[in-house]
Amino acid sequence: MAAVTREKVSTFSGRLLGRRSFLRKATAAATAVTFTVPAILRARNLNDKMNIAVIGTGGRGGSNMSEVATENIVSLCDVFEPNLRRASERFPKARTHSDFRRLFDHANEFDAVVVSTCEHTHAYATLPALELGKHVYCEKPLSYNVEEARLIRLAARKAKVATQMGIQIHAGDNYRRVVELVKSGAIGSVSQVHVWVGRAWGRHDSLEDAKKHNDIVTIRERPESTDPVPAGLDWDLWLGPAPFRPFHNVYFPGPKWYRWWDFGNGTMSDLGSHWNDLPFWALDLDAPSSIEASGPVPHPEIAPASMQATYLYPSRGDRAAVTLTWYQGTEKPQCLQDMSIPAWDSGCLFVGDKGMLLADYGQYLLLPEKQFEGFVPPAQSIPPSVGQHQEWILACKTGSPTTCNFEYSGLLTEANHLGNVAFRVGKKIQWNTETMSCPGTPEADKFLKRLPRPGWGLGKTV
Repeated sequence: MAAVTREKVSTFSGRLLGRRSFLRKATAAATAVTFTVPAILRARNLNDKMNIAVIGTGGRGGSNMSEVATENIVSLCDVFEPNLRRASERFPKARTHSDFRRLFDHANEFDAVVVSTCEHTHAYATLPALELGKHVYCEKPLSYNVEEARLIRLAARKAKVATQMGIQIHAGDNYRRVVELVKSGAIGSVSQVHVWVGRAWGRHDSLEDAKKHNDIVTIRERPESTDPVPAGLDWDLWLGPAPFRPFHNVYFPGPKWYRWWDFGNGTMSDLGSHWNDLPFWALDLDAPSSIEASGPVPHPEIAPASMQATYLYPSRGDRAAVTLTWYQGTEKPQCLQDMSIPAWDSGCLFVGDKGMLLADYGQYLLLPEKQFEGFVPPAQSIPPSVGQHQEWILACKTGSPTTCNFEYSGLLTEANHLGNVAFRVGKKIQWNTETMSCPGTPEADKFLKRLPRPGWGLGKTV
């Protein structure tokens, strides 16, 4: 067994026709454009501090803010006043906002932006920052839907700034060792990957089933009642571009919102950002050609607790065609059900023609174990990470590359969203990445993009 320990955008005009035209033109040339290393910040050496704006200061936002607190935090934004107040007490000199659209009225005051809002507003905070030439760190997933991920990826390519998506595990040593093993050919040519996660949050068969899976949101339908809006919460701003609905405590606070299609995409886009990252990195995956999903009958309001999705990535260069299957909740790979591999709660299994490689966040196994007795891993070729946030800060200051830039993480995010698209359509879909469409499946269009509420638009220039 080989093992490694774990280690001025104030109006937001949103010109929709212009955006679609931009997408058509930019996407057509996407495969021919090479990603450019981020531009160098105006700071001249590593001792100079950046001025950073933080959008979203509670929960993950508070954690991300702490990770970049070595720099100057000059602007803070949160729709929930208690979060904003706590952040302001920590950084009393920082300008405060409840509406990030107003934050960009003062764009000359900061060099970089950290976005940690809920999933449905990531793109609305990220795109204007990119268009203003600001470096951006965005929490995962990068966007709410496929169109937003594509817009962000192309805008980042044009801006040539330092970008990073918050896939913190990507900075861990174990992922690096697994990538080295796969790329070295230790298990031969990989044709299959199975990725499963034990979390079962979403719509369950029953309330009892929800409780059994420790899901804190047991409601199975959109509530007809309303709850008082918590003191200090600007509910209208929290909704942002999403369709209006009355407040209820099944949406806020915490991660409750991620189960609801209007605000998030369930476990697939959340944990998929972490777990599908490993095969994406190890196998240089990009755009799938087809996706087929299965599970319960899709619900119009709530993402499923359990489902699976199978992607086909066609051969490219020296890489063979790869079938990647995602499983969440009670769905598991057959080899796990047969107990022919160790029963890990969550994992990623690479199947090659010379063996298999099983990995999770902090360990890996070459299988069958007897076949790999005495195996000597390849020399380490991927250097240790200074940390997901620190890597981004260094890139902002020096122009060094980041490993989860928006070119890479944009493709990963698109793929994860497409798994949900296939599930919600209820049939196998073909994916044309150049036209950003599902040929023969027009019903998929409504899941690839959406029109925002009046007053909200994506970016200022597209």
